[in-house]
Amino acid sequence: MAKPLDILAVGDVVIDAFIKLKDARVHCNIKDEECEICMRWGDKIPFESATVVPAVGNCANAAVAASRLGLSSALRAYLGDDLYAQDCLASLMRDKVDVSYVERQAGKHTNYHYVLWFEGQRTILVKHEIFEYQAPVLSTPPKWVYLTSLSENSLPYHNALMQMLKKWPGTKLAFQPGTFQIKFGKDVLADVYKRTDIFFCNKEEAERVLDKPAGTDIKELLQSIAALGPKVVIITDDVRGAYALDELGNAWRIPRYPDPRAPFEVTGAGDAFASTIVSALALGLPLHQALLWGPVNASSVVQEIGAQKGLLTREQLETNLKNPPSEYALQKM
Repeated sequence: MAKPLDILAVGDVVIDAFIKLKDARVHCNIKDEECEICMRWGDKIPFESATVVPAVGNCANAAVAASRLGLSSALRAYLGDDLYAQDCLASLMRDKVDVSYVERQAGKHTNYHYVLWFEGQRTILVKHEIFEYQAPVLSTPPKWVYLTSLSENSLPYHNALMQMLKKWPGTKLAFQPGTFQIKFGKDVLADVYKRTDIFFCNKEEAERVLDKPAGTDIKELLQSIAALGPKVVIITDDVRGAYALDELGNAWRIPRYPDPRAPFEVTGAGDAFASTIVSALALGLPLHQALLWGPVNASSVVQEIGAQKGLLTREQLETNLKNPPSEYALQKM
């Protein structure tokens, strides 16, 4: 029997085209804490640079993060039959991600997103190709399945994946929902939430999952997500760090890893945070240690363009953790 994979990441792969703007404005509504990026209507807008980054998206970022940390990782995803697919496969193989479960479908386009990058923040224009999803066939169950963003036609795929996981009771499930998975609603994906061992989202996403108003207390969000079934719940909250609720009901605040540098480009920080925690657990670390791994990788990612260039090796990450600043510690809530 083949040696089991450490992590099988399942989701959609995309290519990100970063367009760095220099002639734009940001307007914010302080009351609703919402901001809009604005440019002149009907004009020619100069931009500073354009950078194309292949083979990204939540699942690919998780697979690459795990591989860089020394784990065996594979990707279950779909690509088109275009040249972009070749670029994605080549990039993943350079990072030693197993691509034998990646399928290319004739007549389809590889997902291609445009990232409007302005002053350290980004707005992403997304379009998901409609693929014909099917659950993968593996001879040996993986130790972890990392389920994340899929397109709007993926509900039957989720059902097939849950049937697959019923046959693999020893496989742990990490769930980091994307836009459409949140839109499906917690009741429609009830089986996914019940099967989840560790769940990740940001505070605004948690409020949407639970249909709670903006500003809901973080501890209420943690407990309400846990009531859906996940054994461990982790919710990020921008500069305030992240919050976790463990299996025993203990709530923790996880600070951001201190870095005097301002973020260069923030795409992929959440993916790095979540997938690094899962990777640490897959390596056998206890949860309280794994929680401190995530922010270290996230802080590195935001110093590079794209979601993967800044991902650390295990040696690099552990070096950063040898002598952490005194304020970098879990805080019980």
